[in-house]
Amino acid sequence: MDPIILDTKITLVPVTQQNLETYVTVGVKSYCEHYLHLWENEDPTPYISHGLTKEVVERELKDENALNFLIDLNQVTVGILKLVKNCGIDEISDLAALKAEKIYLLKEHAGKGIGKQVLQVIEDMARQLNKKTVWLDSMQKGNPILFYQKNGYQIKRESEVVLPHVKPSEKAMWILTKNL
Repeated sequence: MDPIILDTKITLVPVTQQNLETYVTVGVKSYCEHYLHLWENEDPTPYISHGLTKEVVERELKDENALNFLIDLNQVTVGILKLVKNCGIDEISDLAALKAEKIYLLKEHAGKGIGKQVLQVIEDMARQLNKKTVWLDSMQKGNPILFYQKNGYQIKRESEVVLPHVKPSEKAMWILTKNL
C-alpha cells in the first residue's frame, strides 16, 4: 500500500517490518504522555503488553483485518494509527463498520489539526471500503471525548477498560459512532 497524503505535510505511512520499531516506540511514548493517569502506580504495562509490543504488532501486520500506520508530519513520525477493517459493534455488522482502535499523537503535536485530518482520512477509507459507520472508544473523562464530538461522533453507549490495574475511577469509556 502506498502512503496516504493528507495534506502537503501529513502522511499516513503503512507499518512494515522496517518501520515497526518506530511504530512501537512512538505508540508507547504517545500513550504514556496522555494516559499514565489511568493506571495504578502510573504503570501502563497491562496496556503496553496487550497492544503495543513488537510481537503484538508483528501479529497485526499478518492480519488482513488490521491496518497500522505511522502518522508523519514533514517526514517525522508524530503519531500512530490502528484501524480494524471489519469490526462491528452491537447491531452494526462487521461488514458495515470500521473501528479506529488507536489514534495516538505525541503530546507536542496535539492540538495542531493533525487529529482532525486523520479522522477525515479514516472516514474516507471507510467509505472506500463501503462502510456505513466508523466507531471508536474514548475515555469519559478528558478532552478526547470533546474532540470526537466536535468532529461529528456521537455517544452510542457506555463501556469500560477491561484490562487489569486500571484505577476504578478511570475505567469509564464511551463508545462513539459516526454514520457515513
